[in-house]
Amino acid sequence: MNLEEIEKLYLHRQSCRAFDKSREVPRELLEKVCNLALLAPSACNSQPWLLYCVTGEKAKETAKGLQDLGMNKFASDAPALIAIAEGKSNLTAKVGSRFKDNDFLHNDIGILTAHLVIAAEAAGLSTCILGWRSENKLRTALSLGKDVRIPLVIAVGYPEDGYEIRPKKRKNPEQTLFFL
Repeated sequence: MNLEEIEKLYLHRQSCRAFDKSREVPRELLEKVCNLALLAPSACNSQPWLLYCVTGEKAKETAKGLQDLGMNKFASDAPALIAIAEGKSNLTAKVGSRFKDNDFLHNDIGILTAHLVIAAEAAGLSTCILGWRSENKLRTALSLGKDVRIPLVIAVGYPEDGYEIRPKKRKNPEQTLFFL
């Protein structure tokens, strides 16, 4: 893979809010995407994450935890959801986080999430990263304990036919990129 191919992948990847309800995502493909995402780097190699994949009726039930106040209605149409829960950091990462006043756990989850959505895109799937959620409803739907934190859920599926790739709207590099 060269830089032009990666650029094409990045320009094609976007948040999808119109999933093809008639196409299921094969478990093997979800597993492959998740296994690739699990190769993401993390502080002190602590890998402080847990992934919970749901499909079918379980995905529809889980989507209710993403739809408070009328938000994310499309999530019910996603054939798969991947809930990213906080796992345990290793001792070195915990000490480093406190000593350096840096939230390595959530940084690591962000890195994992980026790897996951890019792997999904490379596999021909579309995704949407969802942070608006009711953790209580998610924990209930996923049968998780009340102490489990779920900072993000990724909606996964194939886009509806005709779902267009939108031009990227990003700040000008002069506003965000500096060489010193």
